[in-house]
Amino acid sequence: MVKLTDDYLNNKAAFEQAGIKVPTYDQAALKQATADHPRWVHFGGGNLFRAFHAAIANTLIEKGELDSGVIVGETYDDDVVKDIYQAYNNRILRVVTKADGNFDKELFASVAEAYFFNPSHEDDWNNLFDVFKKDSLQVVTFSITEKGYNLRTVNGDLNDLTKADIANGPEKPRGNMAGLVSLLLARFNNGKAPLALLSTDNFSQNGDRLKESVLTIAKGWQENGFVGADFLAYLQDPQQISFPLSMIDRITPNPAEAVGDKLATAGFEDHEIVHTPKHTNIAPFTNTEEAHYLVVEDAFPNGRPKFEDAGVIVTDRDTVNDADEMKVTTCLNPLHTALAIFGSVLGFDSIAKELQNKDLVALIKQIGYVEGLPVVTDPKVINPKDFINQLVTKRLPNPYIPDTPQRIATDTSQKIPVRYGVTIKHYDERDGFDPATLEFIPLTIAAWFRYLMAVNDEGASFEPSPDPMMADLQKYVGDIKLGDDVDVHAHLKDVLTNTSIFGQDLYAVGLGEKVENYFKQMIAGKGAIVATLEKALADHAQAVD
Repeated sequence: MVKLTDDYLNNKAAFEQAGIKVPTYDQAALKQATADHPRWVHFGGGNLFRAFHAAIANTLIEKGELDSGVIVGETYDDDVVKDIYQAYNNRILRVVTKADGNFDKELFASVAEAYFFNPSHEDDWNNLFDVFKKDSLQVVTFSITEKGYNLRTVNGDLNDLTKADIANGPEKPRGNMAGLVSLLLARFNNGKAPLALLSTDNFSQNGDRLKESVLTIAKGWQENGFVGADFLAYLQDPQQISFPLSMIDRITPNPAEAVGDKLATAGFEDHEIVHTPKHTNIAPFTNTEEAHYLVVEDAFPNGRPKFEDAGVIVTDRDTVNDADEMKVTTCLNPLHTALAIFGSVLGFDSIAKELQNKDLVALIKQIGYVEGLPVVTDPKVINPKDFINQLVTKRLPNPYIPDTPQRIATDTSQKIPVRYGVTIKHYDERDGFDPATLEFIPLTIAAWFRYLMAVNDEGASFEPSPDPMMADLQKYVGDIKLGDDVDVHAHLKDVLTNTSIFGQDLYAVGLGEKVENYFKQMIAGKGAIVATLEKALADHAQAVD
């Protein structure tokens, strides 16, 4: 048996016997180099970072193109730092799972330090301030989820935490963004060195969202007399502080017990999953898929690691936007959402299991290849059709990626404007296209209404996934019973005309009645969802090459 903390340089054979690739660099020397000249800080020490960013750093260190390690600033869970990073000498075992059951296992020692970034942990807090004061720091990356950038309530007002952070100033911030601006202020006061702040969180225009949050805090501090106009000028000068856009794609779920069991069988000792009091599920290993994409805007005013030599696509801003739109409006997210909706109402507990259902596979192929691809902008750096091919044949069917339709169905009302609304808009605006010809996007929207009834296809109640609009939306369909002869138009019209949900009035583009018709079929009785899907495929499915 080998452990993550074993001497991988002098005990390489034991790791090889367990099928684990190990670094060739000395971790202690890397740690010292990082203390002398830090290059890269990453906020958010969760599974995505451990599977993806740490791997990029590892590759560049191995190639001699990065001369220090990554410093992790965990912002949510101090137990992650204590029980996962520090307990295992900041090492990571990354397991790439493949649909055929094979694993690629590699040990990373690319994390030099891990800190809990909160004023309650004074040493960690001060250590990160020292790092930010050093001119050598080039890039700060983020994977803190979209909620980590949020400063406002659902009504658009500043939330109480942000109001307090603005009122109290830079000394003891409580929120992530106020803490970040405090670090930037320390850098400004210590010589004004440039820096790139690169959001790699999985939502569109992520760099712009990060910039907006940073400037909201900074402007509030200026108004309250904590900082001067020169600090605002520093943050707003792209030659000083940049906020590059990115598109990231790598399915990295919570650690899987099945993966841990296979690691144990192969001779790896540290296979137990940690469940922290804050409900973080994390392990000494991280399991992820084979496919991965990171497209980054090349805007780094203090230089950068040679990311492209680790598979990152470094390009211009417009290309990043095109790659992001390709993914979220056509080639991945709309297919994922369709599987989430249908999977929830049909009783599936795994995305991979849904890919064993021929009708659900046919559905997502129609949405992706037939309805989406004709209007997507090709980003050139990734082929859209190849992207869907890989998703349908390799990524989604992978049984070792334990993703669920219920997780993907979270916040669906917030996702529909992008995942389906953009394609509908393209059909409406472009010559030669008519949104009324769409069939499987409106079918999925109808299934979403059926999902909102919280009754599955067998007539049993289920608990829908969290959604900020759930209570409001259920008022329109919650009183419908299977088999009822109801006025569907009266129930759905107020939602189908809601431009904040669909991006346009669906009646105005010729889809409202189509959604109503599909929904009426789906409430006919038990088994009606399956019957409606089968009929739609029989009547409207087009051949896919």
